[in-house]
Amino acid sequence: MKTKILAVSLILASSAVFAQKKEIKSAEKAINKENYAEAKSLLKSVEGSISSQKDNLKEDFYVAKGLAYMGSQPQKQSVEDLNIAGESFKMAKELGSQDADANLTKVRNALINSAIADQNAQNFSKSAEKLYASYNLNKKDTIYLYYAASNATNAKDYKTALEYYNTLQELNYSGEGMEYYATNKATGEQEKFTDKEQRDIFMKTGTYKDPKEEKLPSKKAEITKNIALIYLQQGDTEKGLKAIDKAIATNPEDTDLLLAQADIYYQSGDKKKYTEIVEKVLEKDPNNAALYYNLGVTAMQMDAAEKSITYYKKAIEIDPKMANAYVNLASSMLMKEKSIIDEMNGLGMSNADNKRYDELTKERSELYKNAVPYLEKAVDLEPNNEQAIQTLINIHSQLGNDDKVAKYKAMQG
Repeated sequence: MKTKILAVSLILASSAVFAQKKEIKSAEKAINKENYAEAKSLLKSVEGSISSQKDNLKEDFYVAKGLAYMGSQPQKQSVEDLNIAGESFKMAKELGSQDADANLTKVRNALINSAIADQNAQNFSKSAEKLYASYNLNKKDTIYLYYAASNATNAKDYKTALEYYNTLQELNYSGEGMEYYATNKATGEQEKFTDKEQRDIFMKTGTYKDPKEEKLPSKKAEITKNIALIYLQQGDTEKGLKAIDKAIATNPEDTDLLLAQADIYYQSGDKKKYTEIVEKVLEKDPNNAALYYNLGVTAMQMDAAEKSITYYKKAIEIDPKMANAYVNLASSMLMKEKSIIDEMNGLGMSNADNKRYDELTKERSELYKNAVPYLEKAVDLEPNNEQAIQTLINIHSQLGNDDKVAKYKAMQG
């Protein structure tokens, strides 16, 4: 009796395998006819028992499942379906499928291209979701986790962004590396390649020209800064500063981190502390015109006109073509005008007051005349600089220079 029972069991097991093979073959036929709904239904009917089958049958099952959920136009599929397709191709790849890797790449490319389209349409939340899905399908490509975090931040989904950024820190992600490009001769467009080896292979085909390489800087400071800014956005300045301080303790000479720390203080309204840190950075990077310019802006916001003038002059000394520095330098000089006007308005009609009024009028005119050359230089560098042009019109109107007024008004047209 036991032998007969065993024989019946073997027959039943064999029948089950045959049924699974049949359903998988039927699903493959449905896929070839692009009847993906039918293929999904057929595959679901055998999914519960596929884990106990031989590897070759499991491989066929996961390839078919991947194809069914990927469809003929993967870029139009939902994130959920592409996730299922990707995970299925990963399983098929582990089981030895030679086609799975190429199909997995198609799924990831569909997610990435769709994410780019969402990002361009400013649908940052969907873009983040797709980029994170792409990262999950190949966790070696941490760049897509970084992009997902950036899009989540833009979507103001700070909880998700913070989770992604913290994961990047745990992975010690820096983003440093090289990007490899070449120009497609047929389209004339520059294309990016996965690595140097891939780019060189395409160069040998003769269809590409002008190989180019770009160094990618470290993103560690930016990630730390964004974590801190998110804490700040959530009203937790203490956590934000702790995040920066922790990173600086490990890398005290990293000027990018120091500037990130300065930005946090700036965002929190502590402009004095911001200035102190930036001045320390300038000791290491004394030819950074942009930092002197930023200090000038901060000094203006603190009503420190003389300091801002010093900073802007230093920025111009380093970079004589920085048009906005000339405009802001003139604006800093004109900040003194308010105190002159306030004093003029407070004077009476006595002889002494009239004398003082004339002195102040002359002082005001001198102030205008001293500011004009910097504004004119800004216009020379940027003929469409509306702020500089309008300020010149206002000054020359006060000085009675009608010809100058007409000249700059004509430039506004």
